[in-house]
Parts: sequence; structure tokens; C-alpha cells
Amino acid sequence: MGQKPGDPAAPATPAAPANPADPAAPPVEADKLQEPTQTVEELAFYAPNYKCLTILAIILFLPLGLLALFFSHQTLKANKNSDWEEAYVNSGRTGWLAVFAILIGLGIIYYYALFV
Repeated sequence: MGQKPGDPAAPATPAAPANPADPAAPPVEADKLQEPTQTVEELAFYAPNYKCLTILAIILFLPLGLLALFFSHQTLKANKNSDWEEAYVNSGRTGWLAVFAILIGLGIIYYYALFV
């Protein structure tokens, strides 16, 4: 028997169960990428990134403060990748730039407070 123009459509066939190999299926816990974990000994080698000094440097003297922020970020990335030599070099740069930025900023404030 054929379908007439006014007849409702035939019911659809039931959907097949989800295939675990289906790319549209949600990922399984084992398939998720896990972040590499560092041992306690590796965490002890973390180089400081001087967050507070960097923020104060940005507030007091923006040009050197932003440069210190860049090296602070590089230190953080090197620490996560266990690249200790690069982390300590960038940590030293961050510290020196932040201190110089703070000193320059305070010098500008003192100059304007005393002589202007």
C-alpha cells in the first residue's frame, strides 16, 4: 500500500546504541591527556618569579615593569617544563628588572614631591 499525501509519515527506526569507537561519543577517562606531574624533588628546584615585585614594578614604572612581567611568565613556563637553567636565568632577569623599575618609579615620585 502506498502512502497518500495526507497520511502521517511512517515511524522512524529506533537508533542503534552508541558505538564506543564513534568519534562523536564522549571521550573515555583513559583517552584524556594528563598533565605531566613533577616530583617533590623537581618542585624544590622551582625558581622564584617575584609576582609581588613585578606587580609593584608595573604600577611604579610601566616600561620596565612590563619587561619584568614577560620574564616572570617565561620563568613560570620554564618551571613547568623542568627547564631549570632557563628558569633561573629568567628569574634573575625578573628580579633585577623589577627592582630597577621600582627604584626608578620611586625616584620619579620623590623628584615631583620635592622639586615640583
